Amino acid sequence: MPTPDNYGQGIGLWQLTDAPSIPEAIKLLADGVIPRGVLRFASASTRGSTLVGDYAPVEGMLSWLQDINRLDLYDGTAWVAVSVGQSAWKTVTPASPWTQNGNSQGTLQYRILNISGEESLQFRGGLGRSSYPSSPAGSYVVNNSALPAAARPSTLRTVLIPCSDANSDRIALKMDIRTDGVLEVFGFSSSVKPPWIGFNGVTVSL
Repeated sequence: MPTPDNYGQGIGLWQLTDAPSIPEAIKLLADGVIPRGVLRFASASTRGSTLVGDYAPVEGMLSWLQDINRLDLYDGTAWVAVSVGQSAWKTVTPASPWTQNGNSQGTLQYRILNISGEESLQFRGGLGRSSYPSSPAGSYVVNNSALPAAARPSTLRTVLIPCSDANSDRIALKMDIRTDGVLEVFGFSSSVKPPWIGFNGVTVSL
């Protein structure tokens, strides 16, 4: 009968005393090795429909989701993100009349990163604006197009962002990062017309 491997991983190894069967020997080895490697799936839904029944996930199993470039660990109860591949900064195109590099803070960008096993969204850069209406709207959407689905929070996230004190009674504004990927900044008024707003250091949970 097959014997366990010497590393205590529960991988069965076909023995010379077992009845000859190359397919069975290969299957035994594959069934032991594959679940202990990094499984690749197109998406979380594909993973969920594949790992069922006798092939249900077990504690310690790792999987890579190709649609969102994420490494997950099964902790015995649920899949937990341990790494996110989309760590490269991506530029946010500002909505008119906002322009990039407000106050020389750099281009407004975002990235997805993993902090202690939790997916997070981080921003950097600044936006500028040369003029406002005499009576500005109370809020403005500052991104020209919505953030992609992978960068949208599961619930509304509200943060403070800095702004210039020139032409402004305030030095901070409120920004909503909405579940539809829209960035909306609040707090403008006839006495709050800052020539720049900043995003450096803004990080929220996804």
